[in-house]
Amino acid sequence: MIRKRIRHIQRYREIVNALIRYGFGFIIKELGLTELLSMPKRLFVEVNTESHYKTTGERIKLFLEELGPTFVKMGQVASTRYDIIPAHIIEELEKLQDSAPQFSYDKVTETIEEEFGLKVDQIFKEFCETPLAAASIGQVHFGVLKTGEKVAVKIQRPNMRTVIETDLEILQDLAILAEQRLDWASRYQIRDIVEEFSKSLREEIDYTIEGRNAEKIAKQFVNDPKVVIPKVYWDCTTKKVLTMEFVEGTKLNETDKLKEMGNDNKALAKRIVDSILHQILIEGYFHGDPHPGNILALPEDGIIFLDFGMVGKLTPEMKYHLASLVIALMRQQTDDVIKAITHMGIVPEDINLPELRGDVEKLNEKYYDVALSQVSLGQVVNDLFLVAYRHGIRIPSDLTLLGKTLLTMEGIVVKLDPEISILKVAEPFGKRLLMERYYPKKVAGNLWHQLVNLGEFLAELPRSMKELNHLFKNGKMRQEISFPEIDLILSKFDKISNRITFSISLLAFSIIMAGLIIGSALVGQSSMLMLKIPIIEIGFGIATFMFLLLLFSIFRSGRF
Repeated sequence: MIRKRIRHIQRYREIVNALIRYGFGFIIKELGLTELLSMPKRLFVEVNTESHYKTTGERIKLFLEELGPTFVKMGQVASTRYDIIPAHIIEELEKLQDSAPQFSYDKVTETIEEEFGLKVDQIFKEFCETPLAAASIGQVHFGVLKTGEKVAVKIQRPNMRTVIETDLEILQDLAILAEQRLDWASRYQIRDIVEEFSKSLREEIDYTIEGRNAEKIAKQFVNDPKVVIPKVYWDCTTKKVLTMEFVEGTKLNETDKLKEMGNDNKALAKRIVDSILHQILIEGYFHGDPHPGNILALPEDGIIFLDFGMVGKLTPEMKYHLASLVIALMRQQTDDVIKAITHMGIVPEDINLPELRGDVEKLNEKYYDVALSQVSLGQVVNDLFLVAYRHGIRIPSDLTLLGKTLLTMEGIVVKLDPEISILKVAEPFGKRLLMERYYPKKVAGNLWHQLVNLGEFLAELPRSMKELNHLFKNGKMRQEISFPEIDLILSKFDKISNRITFSISLLAFSIIMAGLIIGSALVGQSSMLMLKIPIIEIGFGIATFMFLLLLFSIFRSGRF
């Protein structure tokens, strides 16, 4: 860690100085980084006075923008974490723009020549020197291949990988320090969050991964001409250069142009929702950043998806539980909502289920009798993730990205069709997944898989028991059991056992009475006397009384 600080001392100082300027100098003291400052800076005299008049969220946004692409990307990823970051800060993080000044055409040609070993004019018939767009990691140029296809060429900024790797090393260092010194950092498991972010960003600066993401999503719509994914030209693609089909469409906010193209806004909104829900619920592989710049409209209600640097992935199990959650939300079934949430995340052993149920019930009340057109599926999902987080349930990052994706999608389609109900559009997808879950072939496959697992478990059982026995013999097995509600449970068991005993006694008495009745019938007597007492009539009366007493006790217990 010390070697990292020495190697990256200049970048550390830039980060520290930015923290001071935007009013976060206390973080430097808490992390023990004051030794990185010269004496005047240690007195925190360079605070940006303008920052005092800005909110915490605004200052965080300015801080991230000043430090460049790694920190901007970190802020964009953080804006998906509704489960751990306050809403007023997320609102500012969502304003982070992935834009940057253009870099020179000489650098563009230099990168292309390094990657392919060829001059630009040897690869492209035409290549526009002025970029179509410039972002923090790269910029896009229009070109025409030698074979005549129009393409969009994304070129990575020079030395971008080195800059990002330096920043990621520093962030990992700071995360370790934070967990060691700050309780909240340890509780939020900051190191794991930074690790997830590092993995995501390293994938984003490898353009071949973005190309494969595009192809995977394109395969989902191979039979749907209304959803267009640009083709990847692999002969002209490397880790630093991505060449894709150039497609032209209309921005979704250009309403007049959409009408001229003959588009129906309601149909266009439903197309967007259907396509994204198909990616999420059916395929489990979805575009993670469907903002207005990444979705364009085509004539006759077609759409184009662009930019596949950020994608989310759901396992088949996660898809199923998400579908169950959608259905449970539609039907306001608290138990099913709780079941879906707990299956989605890592549940702590000491979770308080009654409190969790209470929080879910409050959510049900919040959305009770609210028109479906007024319910935001993304907000509902994020509300549920907040409840899960409050109870220590760790939700995977792909699911938190899902919540952000749904909110972004809703922001787009509501402007096209204010009356659209995302929940109503989502319900058929949820039902389809539930039906597929119980399809006989799938059920048989799952059963076979469970049998195989059971066989493996049984095969390992003798060895496991031998190891357990060894631990017992050596006195290495220690077990602590805490059961604060044991008295209540024992009391309930006592009541249950009493009722079972009572029921068995009643059953035995009834069998005896039935035998007496049958015996009297066989000897041709309507009644049976013992010491001139009518046994059958009295027994019947006793049995009736005991039966009524049993019913009364069941009703009174409220357990009928």
